[in-house]
Amino acid sequence: MDFFYPIVSFFVQGGAFMLPILIVGAVGAAIAIERYITLTRMRVKNRAMWTEIEPVLAKADFDKARELTSKDESALCRLLGTGLALQGAVRRRDDVEKAMQETMMEIVPHLEKRTHYLATFANLATLLGLLGTVSGLIHAFSAVATVNPAEKANLLSASISEAMNCTAFGLMVAVPILFIHAFLQTKTTQLIDGLETAAIKYLNVLTTRSSAKVQALRETARAA
Repeated sequence: MDFFYPIVSFFVQGGAFMLPILIVGAVGAAIAIERYITLTRMRVKNRAMWTEIEPVLAKADFDKARELTSKDESALCRLLGTGLALQGAVRRRDDVEKAMQETMMEIVPHLEKRTHYLATFANLATLLGLLGTVSGLIHAFSAVATVNPAEKANLLSASISEAMNCTAFGLMVAVPILFIHAFLQTKTTQLIDGLETAAIKYLNVLTTRSSAKVQALRETARAA
């Protein structure tokens, strides 16, 4: 109880805008937790699948790679599955690359989903804190103008406390949300970079395999 009393007192003295700031912080925390769990799971799945698929691609065993990607719905499997589906059907690397880029454009919004709201919530918490500050100062000046001199000091102190508490609480909510927003953006960028790297490695294997086939056909034609 001794621990919670100062917190409750701080919250009550902050005035009416403390509750909206608390709601903004709670929604921001919920989004941050959901995004962190989702991105972490996706990263683990992608790494596990790449560990299996990379040696198969290195051997240019595209049939085995297609089998592996068809068994999983991770972002990596969706991306590579698009390229593997076109392997053998088209000859140009550009055609396969464009198809994979299209799939990438579908994947990226799911990776960045709701993360941008965190920056908005951080700004909103700060603005609500400033609004509470203005409200507290208005109460302070109103108190000074209308009450007896003996009561002015107490009312002025309470109003300034409301202003400062609201500002402090707004910043206490905004600063962690901004940090988490930057952290999740970095995590998302790393995922996107990993997917792009996997796509390029697959395209390089495909190009090397196609070049080897063309070279073998030329040698066969010369021998004939």
